[in-house]
Amino acid sequence: MSVVHELSPGWLLDHLAFINKISYELHQHHEPCCSKSRPTSVHLDSLHMDSVSSFGASATFVPSTSKPENDDRGNCEMFIQKYVFRSELFDISKPYITSANHKECQESKEKEDLVNDVKKEIFISINGKKRKRCVAFNQGELDAMEYHRKIRGLILDGSSQLIQEGLTSGFLHSCSEKLNKCSEPITLPLDTCNLSELCEMAKHLPFLNETELQTLQLMEDDTSVTEQDLFSRIVENTSSFTKIITLMGQKYLLPPKSSFLLSDISCMHPLLNCKKTYDVIVIDPPWQNKSVKRSNRYSYLSPLQIKQIPVPKLAAPSCLVVTWVTNRQKHLRFVKEELYPSWSVEVVAEWHWVKITSSGEFVFPLDSPHKKPYEGLILGRVREKAALLLSRNADVKELPIPDHKLIVSVPCTLHSHKPPLAEVLKDYIKPEGECLELFARNLQPGWTSWGNEVLKFQHMDYFVALKSKS
Repeated sequence: MSVVHELSPGWLLDHLAFINKISYELHQHHEPCCSKSRPTSVHLDSLHMDSVSSFGASATFVPSTSKPENDDRGNCEMFIQKYVFRSELFDISKPYITSANHKECQESKEKEDLVNDVKKEIFISINGKKRKRCVAFNQGELDAMEYHRKIRGLILDGSSQLIQEGLTSGFLHSCSEKLNKCSEPITLPLDTCNLSELCEMAKHLPFLNETELQTLQLMEDDTSVTEQDLFSRIVENTSSFTKIITLMGQKYLLPPKSSFLLSDISCMHPLLNCKKTYDVIVIDPPWQNKSVKRSNRYSYLSPLQIKQIPVPKLAAPSCLVVTWVTNRQKHLRFVKEELYPSWSVEVVAEWHWVKITSSGEFVFPLDSPHKKPYEGLILGRVREKAALLLSRNADVKELPIPDHKLIVSVPCTLHSHKPPLAEVLKDYIKPEGECLELFARNLQPGWTSWGNEVLKFQHMDYFVALKSKS
């Protein structure tokens, strides 16, 4: 369970536990015993093995199977290799802004108290001397301060209750308990395979017809497919075990019962071609902001491009749509006033993700003028289809979604690795409902994930192999 505690304000989540409960287990026969067995042939419908990939080598799926009856492998041993996510990637023991920097934030907090003033004087320190500077706030900054003033009490009171519960249960640890523990610098894996650039290159591959674009199901048998198949169709790991895919020399773990489409926004047609609709759609758009523009680390979409995402065609009746939003009021208003209405989605709730350390502190000071320790989620229901569904079945009851809920968790050090929503949303969607994540960067069992970096956090460098067992 990723939910550690549930109280009236919301949930305290354990993101790391959610990843590791997936049980990343790779089942393999012992290589020396099995090397004499004949190569496995490929049995996949609509797969053209003679198609040539412009990327060179083919992508290989490593099997994760149990020994079938009458197998010609003889008495080969079955080895189960288990993987867990690197725990140090969640080792956030102290705030990103230390107490030494917090004084500046407190001095700057006075601008929060005069939201209606366009200009005011603050003191800044330069080489130990103080001088006055006149600061002019633009409308966006004024809107952000007003919004923070409205939700500040909600964030502080609600998260305090959940944090206290976590400290009492021992899930969170006070700073004094960690004084003797030396935290070593975290070395992040190198981003050696730029998935978004591969998606761009894939646009120049030979076009496959609609029959060839059918969903590619990875069975229990050994399977080899070309990289072209990965960029042109939905790939499903239908087995109960983990599989490994090798793409451009990089290995990625595919959890059981998961599916994905690796493409950018211009190549979403395989999602539509499968004729499936979804009961919940979680969206994490690459919002435009100044830091993204300056760094050029990843691409962003304009509001017009985001509106063109075919959510109405992907949504089932009464589909729950959840969109992650930055703290820019411009984006918040866009989702509520333009994006959701264009998709026939009615706003039903606004939640917040509060980021804390393992000792229960906010990762940024709550009143920091630069970065806040929270992000927003806008929840909505597809109403046009819902009305049609309810007219056909008067017995259908839709559980109301409470407003102003908090999701409190220790964040991952990896950029944009959001906490899982599956368990906190389960009460608001029908059992065994179809789930879709757009702009995903990782996979989940039971979910279809789409994005041009959809395998990013499935890279094996983010996992640790435990001792094998037979």
